[in-house]
Amino acid sequence: MLTTRVPARSRAQIVLSNVSITLGATPVLEGVDLTVTPNSRIAIVGENGRGKSTLLHVLAGTLSPDDGDVSRIGTIGIAEQEMTTADGRTVGEVVADAVADSLAALRELDAASVALAEGDENADDRFDAALERAEALDAWDAERRVRVALEALDAVSDWSLRLSELSVGQRYRVRLACLIGGDDDILLLDEPTNHLDRAGLDFLTAQLRSRTGAVVVVSHDRALLSDIAITTVDLDPTPDGRPRVYGGGFAGYRDGRRAERDRWEHEFARQQTERARLQDDLSAAQNRLTTGWRPDKGTGKHQRATRAGGLVQSVHRRQAALDAHAVTMPEPPQSLRFPELSTRAGASLVRAEDVTVDGRLDSPASLTVSGRSRLLVTGPNGSGKSTLLAVLAGELRPTDGFVRRAANARIVLLRQESDLPQDRRASSVYAAHVDQLVAAGRLSAGQAVGLSSLGLLRPRETGKRIGELSMGQQRRLDLAMKLAARPDVLLLDEPTNHLSVALVDELTDALCTTDAAVVLSSHDRQILRDLDDWTRLDLSLRAHRNGPVLVV
Repeated sequence: MLTTRVPARSRAQIVLSNVSITLGATPVLEGVDLTVTPNSRIAIVGENGRGKSTLLHVLAGTLSPDDGDVSRIGTIGIAEQEMTTADGRTVGEVVADAVADSLAALRELDAASVALAEGDENADDRFDAALERAEALDAWDAERRVRVALEALDAVSDWSLRLSELSVGQRYRVRLACLIGGDDDILLLDEPTNHLDRAGLDFLTAQLRSRTGAVVVVSHDRALLSDIAITTVDLDPTPDGRPRVYGGGFAGYRDGRRAERDRWEHEFARQQTERARLQDDLSAAQNRLTTGWRPDKGTGKHQRATRAGGLVQSVHRRQAALDAHAVTMPEPPQSLRFPELSTRAGASLVRAEDVTVDGRLDSPASLTVSGRSRLLVTGPNGSGKSTLLAVLAGELRPTDGFVRRAANARIVLLRQESDLPQDRRASSVYAAHVDQLVAAGRLSAGQAVGLSSLGLLRPRETGKRIGELSMGQQRRLDLAMKLAARPDVLLLDEPTNHLSVALVDELTDALCTTDAAVVLSSHDRQILRDLDDWTRLDLSLRAHRNGPVLVV
């Protein structure tokens, strides 16, 4: 945690002007302008590797930009994604560090009170200054605030434990509790919802919405962004390479991003069309020069030379026009495009009756998936959501009950985590997968789906070994391989894991419009909100005699 000493309250601010950073030979941030004020609620979004954490460190002052200016006023607290354990501190010592300013202010107030009672010279001024500082920090309540946050986030109750004895999740929650319980002017939070349960998420959201100071948050949690963000900084690619800043909350960001993408695609298509027209004009002029200018027999040399000269000049004019028309608009980012998926209206594709799996899915579950079904499977961790999807896919045999699948129904399961071969190139793994589908008779050769047509990976990414791809890119490849099967039924287990905010929005739209049946399990609060009209199978309803129930 980085903390300066003097709270500025209403005067607190961070101002970035035309900030740029290059790491190695790669530009990470370019031309960033941003102002953080006491009322700011700013979300920073973008694909993995786009510089979100880098921007937080520039705001905090732990990283200096290569170009541009940064000014800061007030106290700043930053929560990074990992907390060091090398210094051997205990939880109690971390808490003491978090409230050190408040404890120091109270000690000074006590000393000033004694000096005032003893009639020391200038004791009045000393006491007034000490009291003002203690009140500014709300110092009397500092430790209680941290205790409340530790308990609400289910961090740890034994303050004598060393950080090295805690899990990653526990350390994260300790750090977050100290920041929330502290009283910095500006909070900078990097993925603060990691390792939080529903109660912790609700507590965090309420605290960030109600605090008087500024909040800048990097997060893939769209529900958190929807609940707290007023301004959104989008670091994903833009036509001019500079970040975009959208107002109007998370909805304003979504609308603004879509409008920007539409303009970008329209202008790119216009420039490409015009360049193609000029290229055709040049090609036609070149053809006339080589074949079309030849005169009839008996035409004089002077006439032939005059006509040839005119055609040469025509070619030169068209070449100059083509050269002058540079395509200045870069190619827009790809958008997710589902292949055409089939539907079997009214037909039962998968039916499960009273299925259980010992130790994993204890209460009998029953459901029927028909053409264009839309089903959400919900419940707490350990309730059997992943197990049920594996049973429906035929990858796991139930202990009791039965599953019936329609003949020739194409059913695919996207698991939570990838098991792709790390040493092979993405393009070859995908191609081999499609070849297997064709060889097994699951697809005809004419139904094969090209990887590039799905809009999930760029050519430069498909040529990389899978181990060189980010977790988000590997998740995209996983999804592409499932869509390649042209499934009748899509079973999706936490499909938003590792995906960017923009891609999750595109995926949500695609799931709502595809002709395939979809069964989805997720903790993603925003996707549950967006799909609120889907039928739900709640595995947490253990009290019901017949096990989980469908909620329509």
